[in-house]
Amino acid sequence: MKFVDEAEIKVEAGKGGNGCLSFRREKYIEKGGPDGGDGGDGGSVFLQADAALNTLVDFRFQPRYRAQSGQPGQGRNCTGRGGEDLLVKVPVGTSVIDVDTEELIADLERADQRVMVAKGGFHGLGNTRFKSSTNRAPRQTSEGTAGEMRSLQLQLRLVADVGLLGSPNAGKSTLIRSVSAARPKVADYPFTTLVPNLGVVSLGLERSFVMADIPGLVEGASKGAGLGFRFLKHLSRTSLLLHLVDALPIDGSNPASNAAAIAEELQSFSPSLAKKERWLVVNKIDLLKPSDREALIKDLRKRLNWRGEILAISALNSEGCDLLCAQLMDAIETHRTAFKEDEAYREIYREQEQAMAFEIRRSIEESRVRRHDKATGTNELEDFYSIE
Repeated sequence: MKFVDEAEIKVEAGKGGNGCLSFRREKYIEKGGPDGGDGGDGGSVFLQADAALNTLVDFRFQPRYRAQSGQPGQGRNCTGRGGEDLLVKVPVGTSVIDVDTEELIADLERADQRVMVAKGGFHGLGNTRFKSSTNRAPRQTSEGTAGEMRSLQLQLRLVADVGLLGSPNAGKSTLIRSVSAARPKVADYPFTTLVPNLGVVSLGLERSFVMADIPGLVEGASKGAGLGFRFLKHLSRTSLLLHLVDALPIDGSNPASNAAAIAEELQSFSPSLAKKERWLVVNKIDLLKPSDREALIKDLRKRLNWRGEILAISALNSEGCDLLCAQLMDAIETHRTAFKEDEAYREIYREQEQAMAFEIRRSIEESRVRRHDKATGTNELEDFYSIE
C-alpha cells in the first residue's frame, strides 16, 4: 500500500428538508385546518480516527464526501425523514485543517475519536407551525437550510513516543530493528528508508514505547535536497527526539558539521519542533577505538555547544542500546505522568501542538512553491504570502 500523509477533501453536509403546505381534508370535517409537517434535518459529516488505517491514500481517489439530505414534510403533520450522517474514517494521528480559514478543526490522536466537520442543514417548517388565533389557514412555510460545505486538508502525523532524526546512513533503521520487532529496509547506500516506520520497544510487563523512524535529512533539505523535509512532521507528536550521529560517515564528512546541519534544517522546518527535548546519540562506535570515541564526544560537545548528555551506541551489535532504551523509558514515563496530572503541562503541550501544526503546513506549502518556481523559472513566494 502506498504511504500518503497529505490529502485535500471537500465535504458537504445534507440540506434540510422543506416544510409542507397542506390542509386537512376529510369527509364530514369542515375546515380541518393546516396539517403540513416539518422537513427532516440534513445529515452531518463526521471524521473518526481508525487504528486499522495508516495512510491517506484512499482520499486521493475519492476527494468528495456528501451526507444525505433531509426529506420534505408531508400532510397529516408527517415530519420528513432526517438525512443519515456520513462517517468518514481516517488514520489515528490525522490533523484536520480548514483550507479557507486555516483553522485547526481537530487533532485526532486517539482511536475512535470523532469530530463533526460539516453540520447538516436545519429542517424547514410546515404551515402547521404558523397557525394562530388570527391566522387559522396559514400558507407560509420555510425551506430547509443548506448544509455546511468545507475544503479540508488532512495531515497525517504518526503517533509515537520517540522520533529518530539524523543523516542518511546514520543507523536509524538499524537501531529500530535492534530494539523492536520492526523490520525496515537496511542497506549500505543512502535513502534506503523512503517512508516512516514505527516499532514498539518493550522493556517488560506494561513498560513499552513507540519509536518512529523517518527518511534521513541532508543539508539543504528545506530547499528540496534529498527527499526534502516534509517527513519531519511525523516527529511532531513525539515526547522527545533522538538525534543519531554517524561516528564515521562514509563520505568522510565531520560528524559535528552533519549534526549542526540537521539541527538547522529542523529549525527551518518548525521552530516549535526544534524546541522539543532532543538527545544526541553517537552511533557506530564499534568502528572507533575507545580513545577516538572520547575525542569525538568532546568535539561534538564543543562544536555544538551541547550541554546535555551524549550517549554512544552501536546499533549493529546492540552495544549501549539497552541502557539507551531504559533511559528513554524513564523519560517517557515522566512525560506521561506530568501530562496526566499537571494541567499547566498539558496546556503548554497543546499550545505547542497547535503551533507545530501551522508551522508544518506553512513550511510544506512554501516548499511546494519553491518546487513550482524551480520548474517554471518564476518566483511566486511573495504572492503566496500575500494570499495568506
